[in-house]
Amino acid sequence: GQLPTWLQGIFLRNGPGMHTIGDTKYNHWFDGLALLHSFTFKNGEVYYRSKYLRSDTYNCNIEANRIVVSEFGTMAYPDPCKNIFAKAFSYLSHTIPEFTDNCLINIMKTGDDFYATSETNFIRKINPETLETLEKVDYSKYVAVNLATSHPHYDSVGNVLNMGTSIADKGKTKYVLFKIPPSVPEKEKKKSCFKHLEVVCSIPSRSLLHPSYYHSFGITENYMIFIEQPLKLDIVKMATAYIRGVNWASCLAYHKEEKAWFHFVDKKTKKEVSTKFYTDAMVLFHHINAYEEDGHIIFDIIAYTDNSLYDMFYLKNLSKDFEESNKLTSIPTSKRFVVPLQYDKDAEVGSNLVTLPSTATAVKEKDGSIYCQPEILCEGVELPRINYDYNGKKYKYIFATEVRWSPVPTKIVKFDIQTKEMLHWEEDHCWPSEPIFVPSPDAREEDDGIVLTCVVIADPKQAPFLLVLDAKTLKELGRATVDVDMHLDLHGMFIPEKDLKTETE
Repeated sequence: GQLPTWLQGIFLRNGPGMHTIGDTKYNHWFDGLALLHSFTFKNGEVYYRSKYLRSDTYNCNIEANRIVVSEFGTMAYPDPCKNIFAKAFSYLSHTIPEFTDNCLINIMKTGDDFYATSETNFIRKINPETLETLEKVDYSKYVAVNLATSHPHYDSVGNVLNMGTSIADKGKTKYVLFKIPPSVPEKEKKKSCFKHLEVVCSIPSRSLLHPSYYHSFGITENYMIFIEQPLKLDIVKMATAYIRGVNWASCLAYHKEEKAWFHFVDKKTKKEVSTKFYTDAMVLFHHINAYEEDGHIIFDIIAYTDNSLYDMFYLKNLSKDFEESNKLTSIPTSKRFVVPLQYDKDAEVGSNLVTLPSTATAVKEKDGSIYCQPEILCEGVELPRINYDYNGKKYKYIFATEVRWSPVPTKIVKFDIQTKEMLHWEEDHCWPSEPIFVPSPDAREEDDGIVLTCVVIADPKQAPFLLVLDAKTLKELGRATVDVDMHLDLHGMFIPEKDLKTETE
């Protein structure tokens, strides 16, 4: 096929790539050592490269020729022939665990720099052109967090907005929303942006020993949106997991009898909206987008009724007939919540406070809290992306993978929120990755541009490929076949040529 002439830059992806080291194997697919891969577009040609992230975790494991650093689903134990004192000490030091720097989930841009990220307090700087691993950054040196999301947001002036959980102060567990500026003042050129990190707001956890697990959050023009869901980490269990010989994932439990609470933080005042908004228990990983309209916050998420998604990816479940044998017990559902920030304070108990045309409701309870029920947009899609120029604004299109009852994506879809129309791209035995929208330089409409995805093929005789689709029609423009074993990845980004620092810089 033909690639658009304007497509110049790097399509960079991240995901778990190595699951066996020596005689040891990770228990869970999300634990594998990070493998970066990239497609570089230059004058109509495509160049592919891949490289393992040379994290401290990678280096320690490779050197020992076995897994020696614990991951979320795999607990690693020190060498049994070490003396008893060293052993006792390593048990103690695991109480607040020294987390891994195996940053395998996403890529983050901070100023002119790029980082591989996961959900611990460590991120690793990388060179997007050579995929070389550079310095390790520890968030906890700049802000009191032990965990942070791998899905930061970027505002219009280039600040990175992210959030993490602080569990270091036992009994004072909180969620911390923070901001990293894109650059530092002239006179401090040698310092990093992280030195100027600023806490926007802290939200105390509803349960001090059971903070909520979250994978992403939402933003609108004026607010940050955090959903405190009843999928929770048990801190006491985590502190003793090592001694008990279980993994940290076993310390995560879904409390379906509880509620999910919505938190809205005003970016300007740095305060949380005081009204209590909630909905029924759900599990969510990905926010799609959010915006404000007529005194309401509208936000779209993908939610499940249980946590079966994580359990599916234990490697013991990933057999040859994975697609057929593994069925999700809960289908991912795209839900739209419409939350009235400004409403008539004298409204009757039991009345619906939503004044926008929507089937979503927000009902006033006796105690003044507001119970929200969503509008269902569509079902069976995951790894959602949008035209990021519309992030935090009213928008129309979601690009995603289709996953119905099997956790393996089989199609790329484009969903029109207004008309509910869905376009598909699919081919036999093809498993596409998260679709990334790249706007064309002279874009007038939200879907002017292309969609990029990497496609892994279940048939070993066929080679994987990069796929370029027209974002309006989802018709194929071109593909670049790669003669290597390509791994299923998680997330990534497109870096336009203008955002790449040249070697001389």
